[in-house]
Amino acid sequence: MVSIAIGLLIPFIGTSLGAACVFFMNREMNDSLNRFLMGFAAGIMIAASVWSLLIPSMEMASSLGRISFLPALIGFLLGVAFLLLLDNVIPHLHALAKKPEGPHTKLSRTAMLVFAVTLHNIPEGMAVGVVLAGMISQNSLVTLGSAIALAVGIAIQNFPEGAIISMPLRTEGNSKIKSFSYGILSGIVEPVAGLITLILTSTILTFLPYILSFAAGAMVYVVVEELLPEATSDEKTNICTIGFAIGFALMMVLDVVLG
Repeated sequence: MVSIAIGLLIPFIGTSLGAACVFFMNREMNDSLNRFLMGFAAGIMIAASVWSLLIPSMEMASSLGRISFLPALIGFLLGVAFLLLLDNVIPHLHALAKKPEGPHTKLSRTAMLVFAVTLHNIPEGMAVGVVLAGMISQNSLVTLGSAIALAVGIAIQNFPEGAIISMPLRTEGNSKIKSFSYGILSGIVEPVAGLITLILTSTILTFLPYILSFAAGAMVYVVVEELLPEATSDEKTNICTIGFAIGFALMMVLDVVLG
């Protein structure tokens, strides 16, 4: 139980530490650094989707006597569709965007910024939860090491995300405490989503390959729809590419070494 609690909380701790940057940084985050961090987060999420979710999904399906790619294919597409639905029904505003997305609302800019980060924290929490469920089921394809590797990888990319949400809120006139609180609020959805996924998946283990790939599809959607377009909105693409490469390589190594 202790290892499960730690696994669920590690990503949230990463977000909280990032949000705490608002107490030590008085100016808005440098544009190049912001782009690098978004590319870095995208690289980690893509690598985690492949090594920690899609490959185990296919290997697990094969061990159960199913067509190896079918659960991965179905789950992946459903994950993309799920985030597409949330993206269209929840009003939100990305950090570098001027126009909000989703239905028209009278919510404040601050609230919509928090919703934007919360949206893509959901699949990250699900990813950790489903991997922990695989570990609990004593499936040889999902170990404690691989679960911790995923949690640590997501926590690392959550650190800049916490800063990306709290720093703009501070520059808009919010107090440091309020900006920090909103940063934490955006991250609390991760352990909640992880716990719900863990409970559901542990109850119906035959769905495990589908849920693994579902989380992968949801994370890939966030990368393609949000992180990369924002980080490459003009000709300044090199810094994002470098960040992506470093994030991807780091997550790949974490999964191989710890998994």
